[in-house]
Amino acid sequence: MHGRLLDADQERLLADERALLEGLLAVLTRLDAPTDEIETLRRSVRQLDELFLLVVVGEFNAGKSAFVNALVGASVLEEGVTPTTTRLGVLTWGETVARVPMADGADRVTAPVELLRAIGIVDTPGTNAVQREHEALTREFVPRSDLVLFVTSADRPFTESERAFLESVRDWGKKIVVAINKVDILETEADRARVIQFVSENALKLLGVTPPVFPVSARQAQRAKGAGDAQALAASGFTALEDYVTRTLDEGERVRLKLLNPLGVADQVLLRQRERAAARRELLREDFETVGNLEGQLAVYGEDLGRDFRFRLSDVERELLEMERRGNDFFDDTLRIGRIFDLLSHHKVKRAFEQKVVGDLPRVVERQVEQVVLWMVDSDQRQWRAIVEHLERRRRAHEDRIVGSLAAGFDHDRVHLLDEARRAAQRALEHYDRDFESSRLADSVRVAVAGTAALQVGALGLGTIVTMVASTAAVDATGLLAAGALSAIGLLVLPARRAGAKTELRAKVEQMRTRLLAALVVQFDEERGRSLQRLQEAVAPYTRFVRSERERLDAADADLRRIGDGLGRVRSAVEG
Repeated sequence: MHGRLLDADQERLLADERALLEGLLAVLTRLDAPTDEIETLRRSVRQLDELFLLVVVGEFNAGKSAFVNALVGASVLEEGVTPTTTRLGVLTWGETVARVPMADGADRVTAPVELLRAIGIVDTPGTNAVQREHEALTREFVPRSDLVLFVTSADRPFTESERAFLESVRDWGKKIVVAINKVDILETEADRARVIQFVSENALKLLGVTPPVFPVSARQAQRAKGAGDAQALAASGFTALEDYVTRTLDEGERVRLKLLNPLGVADQVLLRQRERAAARRELLREDFETVGNLEGQLAVYGEDLGRDFRFRLSDVERELLEMERRGNDFFDDTLRIGRIFDLLSHHKVKRAFEQKVVGDLPRVVERQVEQVVLWMVDSDQRQWRAIVEHLERRRRAHEDRIVGSLAAGFDHDRVHLLDEARRAAQRALEHYDRDFESSRLADSVRVAVAGTAALQVGALGLGTIVTMVASTAAVDATGLLAAGALSAIGLLVLPARRAGAKTELRAKVEQMRTRLLAALVVQFDEERGRSLQRLQEAVAPYTRFVRSERERLDAADADLRRIGDGLGRVRSAVEG
């Protein structure tokens, strides 16, 4: 701290406080807190290295400039009945009276006044100044103050603009002293007592505590100091105020207030950040529910596809089993002594087998597979539509929210990513070509079935593939029949050949069923995975943002709690 020798305990507290405040600045920056709050806290931390700062505030006609002149015992500030302080002035010690503009919009005013060696005094434009930037400048300097001296006028004490301004001062956790200026215009002691009581009661209501209240006449004090009249100076009420500033605010008290100054600012910044964090957390809770619902939808979609697909395959399986039944009936009808001459013709038996047993199985299977393909494509399209509608409901739920109201970037990013996910799903839905997807999926199934049957199919359709596989069963069965007929010796051989034919047919049908269903299951499982992946990729940026933001917010919340607890311990030590 500038110009101060601190004891070991004070040095330790100062080091702890600096570390915690720097940590808070880092967290605020990481959370994209408002720039003005970060800068306010940063300036407050810098104040630890500067003079004790007494900031004088009040309305422009309250006599602040006269009050400051009386306090320093020299006419360093211009006075008048109209607003004379148009720029904020920082009074510090200097060998001569001078006023030099500074980069932050304030003026540095120097004067050879002993009080200014230990205390810097800030004279501010009126809180009710016509030019609003003056008031903004005043509000900017208040967080940097170590002590706020609030000047109100005895003829208009505690106006509405003063109340509003004091509320903002209170929120920064500042030590406040009230001076009721111009008490010389009050005619009686009773009038003075009523004004003092009015100000004290209203200050208590507003601040929660009764601040020190000093009734003074700045003009009388100026004249008394100029004339060297101690009695008149005491009568102005200024002696009591000066005693408070120079004696009550001794070196130890000024160090205490200097240490408390950034803590009050930090408390206010922490409060606002936690309010924003609560709003973010609520938004993220709703977003996380949305993400959970989307993922739940996709999980259920995947399970439903798997269950319904296998149910639909039972239609294909039923057709194959029906072919096996027809084959058994064919063997019972054909493998008998009355058909012995038919059995001698291999080609005749083969044609009969294909007509009566195989029949239109290839076309039936192809239609069944086509139905499964169309069902799969329609399911995919319905799921895209459900995702779009879900994201659209989420967007409408927050379409009136002001983007960027929570923090720079946060709300904009989440709304942008939500819209992007919705638009991606919408685009996918709009460009979803049902015919193309059906054709692509049917071709994939055809190739997969051909692969399991070890056939070189080229451009052949699924029905042709099934015909070729079924024909293998026909050749094997009819070959078995012909061989049985040619080698038949007596009627006892035919029942055995019939049983063998049925066994062989069952094996071939089972082999074809296994190959066909296996190929379909593998291909549709791949398609289901592909569909789910596309759906997940469409909303992935949004879901990643929601998860990362929640993790970031949880980490920052833990840091804010740790810093808040640490600052609380420092405050207790300083106040103790």
